[in-house]
Amino acid sequence: MLSRTTRPVRRNSRHRLLAGLTALAVVTSGLVAGAVPASAKAPTPSPVVASENGRGNVVLNMFQWTWDAVAAECTSTIGPAGFGYVQVSPPQEHIQGTAWWTSYQPVSYKIESKLGNRAEFQNMVNTCKAAGVGIVVDAVVNHTAGADTGSGTGTGGTSYSVDSFPGVPYGANDFNDCRANITNYGDRYNVQNCRLVSLQDLRTSSDYVRGKIAGYMNDLLGLGVAGFRIDAAKHIPAADLEAIKARLTNPNVYWVHEVIGAAGEPIQPSEYLGSGDSHEFNYARTLKSRFDGSIASLDEIGNGLLTSDRAGVFVDNHDTERNGETMNYKWGAKYKLANAFMLSWPYGSPSVYTGYTWDNKDAGAPGATSTSVPDASCSNSAWTCTQRWTEIAGMVGFHNTVEGTSVSNWWDDGNNNIAYGRGDKGYVAINNTASAVTRTYQTSLPANTYCDVVAAKDCSKTFTVSASGTFTATVPAYGALALHVGKTGGTPCTVDCPTTSATTVYYSTSKGWNAYKVHYKVGAGAWTTAPGVDMTAACTGWVSREIPTNGATVTAAFTNGSGAWDNNGGKDFSLSGQHVQVSGGVVTAGNPCTGGEGGGTEGDASFSVNATTVLGQNVYVVGSIAALGSWAPASAKQLSAASYPVWKLTLDLPAGTTFEYKYVKKDGAGNVVWESGSNRTATVGANGAVTLNDTWK
Repeated sequence: MLSRTTRPVRRNSRHRLLAGLTALAVVTSGLVAGAVPASAKAPTPSPVVASENGRGNVVLNMFQWTWDAVAAECTSTIGPAGFGYVQVSPPQEHIQGTAWWTSYQPVSYKIESKLGNRAEFQNMVNTCKAAGVGIVVDAVVNHTAGADTGSGTGTGGTSYSVDSFPGVPYGANDFNDCRANITNYGDRYNVQNCRLVSLQDLRTSSDYVRGKIAGYMNDLLGLGVAGFRIDAAKHIPAADLEAIKARLTNPNVYWVHEVIGAAGEPIQPSEYLGSGDSHEFNYARTLKSRFDGSIASLDEIGNGLLTSDRAGVFVDNHDTERNGETMNYKWGAKYKLANAFMLSWPYGSPSVYTGYTWDNKDAGAPGATSTSVPDASCSNSAWTCTQRWTEIAGMVGFHNTVEGTSVSNWWDDGNNNIAYGRGDKGYVAINNTASAVTRTYQTSLPANTYCDVVAAKDCSKTFTVSASGTFTATVPAYGALALHVGKTGGTPCTVDCPTTSATTVYYSTSKGWNAYKVHYKVGAGAWTTAPGVDMTAACTGWVSREIPTNGATVTAAFTNGSGAWDNNGGKDFSLSGQHVQVSGGVVTAGNPCTGGEGGGTEGDASFSVNATTVLGQNVYVVGSIAALGSWAPASAKQLSAASYPVWKLTLDLPAGTTFEYKYVKKDGAGNVVWESGSNRTATVGANGAVTLNDTWK
């Protein structure tokens, strides 16, 4: 029998194996006769509070946030940022335990979970609606608690045992006849009738069970929720879900299904379109692959997937951030770039994820007990609080402004720099390399001065677009810029301009404080009110805070807000530049979160080779490791000719990696010319970087 601590790993083990498979083919026969019409996008809630970012369909997935904490954040941050919806964790009564996955083992449909009670849930719905934000519920309707849990008492005081859930009630006849675990994902019956890692599989073909599930959803609709995410939807026949939705008081309510599709499997996301949209997992898998390689082909990301109006998209969620299927917050700057792309690219309905930091994949939210979770606090670096990141808030506004426009003025360098417009409404540039890039960009924007919504929230950094639609900019390493017509103004600097308008301060979490704040002054200005302002999680081991400076030096000290201080031995810290980090009393320039997963465990191998070519030839690098094609020329990595005759390429490789490599020339006919001599060798340094300057031989 599986132990409970292995459940989340087993639950996703099949899906981990599928992360690299090809994209799904769209099946257009997913709608069946008599099916309930699906709602492609949930309606915008009304009334709304003022939001300078407008209002749109972006969902914020707030994993394991309590109802009281969600309500407070809706008013202070989520509504003003322009999010349309919040997806909350399952609200029904569930088994006791500190692990996060206990929320996904229902005991009854009573609104009494470790995240809050019914009254708190109702208050959250009402508060968020007043802030212009709808609530989407993560609905667990495929199963009840696992058979391996035996008997016990739920978070709301309801007793249960195997095949007996009096709180609903469900008995033995309300579960499918197969009492074994799923063993074959190639067999439809096995997937949809047997147990998902011991979770007792409901007989959703039963009229009685359908009525109980519909009753649970109708109760939530009565409380004012705006929609549902259907957990483990692939384990429920699509026809059963359509029959359940037909029983709802609002049969057109927004649904999005969790269908983890893979090529060759009999169950695909498209067959669930009769009752709602489906999440497109291959979109998130592609983002991980491209940002760990080359992003030049991201303009093709929707090829072979569900149509845009039926796809829910994300960079990560609570399952995939833990099982390695997608990127996660530990990827640092690249994670922010992937979110910026998702929020600016016209495919699918985007969902931004916010949760908490973790090393143990089973660990519940910070401070969780068997029956409760403390309110999330963004002053506690254990919570990622992505909704407060400047880049996320800025790109939510961008998304809302450009909605409905098509892509224009696409540009890429063949490797890791891309830029594109959204009609005459916006323009984005993304630099997925370790070096800043300066160039003149061609847009379709009207002539004006635009705020860079990625750089700052206060329009302190601007770019002026000429009458011909061009502007010149330097995009920082692992950085982006975004301009849109909803954010204009400012006076561009022309004389004695500061090199930066803001300093992002990174502080090491090695002290193990429960919270981190920075107390500072800019130049000769006034100090912030003690103990200072919150710093938020940046990447593993670091918190950060962006401080507007207009080029002035920041004087700062750091504190946990409860009496512990780091003020550089009474001298305070002097901080300047675009990115600066403080660790162990030492100040150094740079962003510790650039690179790859873990904020430095992957680094940059910079290849540069002086090589002349004939018309039609390009230069590639091939080598002994998989990242360099394992000596297969067909899988070699192409270098950029932007600095011809010097060809350049930057790749992310793990620190300490030793490899052999050679350069090859290839033409359009597939002819390959290898350079002569022995193999070259190199080792990525402990700091995650290696620079190679070569000449063709």
